[in-house]
Amino acid sequence: MVNTRKNTISILGCGWFGFALAKKLIGLNYTVKGSTTSPEKLATISAEKIQPYLVNFTAENIEADPVFFEADTLFICIPPKRNSTELLDYPQKINSILAAAKDKSKHVVLISSTSVYADENKIVNETSETNPDTDSGRVVLASEMLFKELFPENCTIIRFAGLIGPNRNPARFFAGKSDVPNGLAPVNLIHQTDAVGIAVKLLEKQAFGKTYNACSPNHPAKMDFYINAAKTTGLPEPDFIAEKKDWKIVESLNVPEFLGYKFEVYLI
Repeated sequence: MVNTRKNTISILGCGWFGFALAKKLIGLNYTVKGSTTSPEKLATISAEKIQPYLVNFTAENIEADPVFFEADTLFICIPPKRNSTELLDYPQKINSILAAAKDKSKHVVLISSTSVYADENKIVNETSETNPDTDSGRVVLASEMLFKELFPENCTIIRFAGLIGPNRNPARFFAGKSDVPNGLAPVNLIHQTDAVGIAVKLLEKQAFGKTYNACSPNHPAKMDFYINAAKTTGLPEPDFIAEKKDWKIVESLNVPEFLGYKFEVYLI
């Protein structure tokens, strides 16, 4: 479906996902503004016909042209830096971004994570309680809560499972390793193609104001998936312990009901 309304979309964070989304939207005739914290990446963004903006943010403030936030839809695509001292500042950064967008962006979409669900040996969906068991999951959930406080009437969240795709070969995670635990646990992943596809479908349907779990609908065992990934990419095969300890299966009720999205990439 080609956009004919010339909607303006701002993408805060043209990283691995944000840049792919921006390029897809340009191809669908949207007007797209894209941000980076790196001056040298401005030319790369501009080369794809994306309007480039340099945006830097801390827990205290944002350095940005206010015009960037003037959009029909703003996507916030900045995951927390897991192995960084900045991790705990993440909710405050999101809060300052939301404050900057408050009166300028008609719709705001926060890219979040299924890490808000703990591994509690059960199936979870958008109606399930959140109970993160990692530091990154806790700061992501705190950011979601801040978002809901500032935008109570129109809070749109996409929770991605583990992202795989171009330059993110999953086989690298366990290649050549032995006695990897929890080999029978189900995986929760999503390919970049479907991550972008769900975001595009959200815009097409204008189905804002909801939380969406974005995860491939099939969940092979960890050992089967990663051994196959190693075989198909020529990396050393890992060896897993055939056990099922802590796990979860992430499902979505809202993606099929409100977006009608059909997945293109299935895990094998």
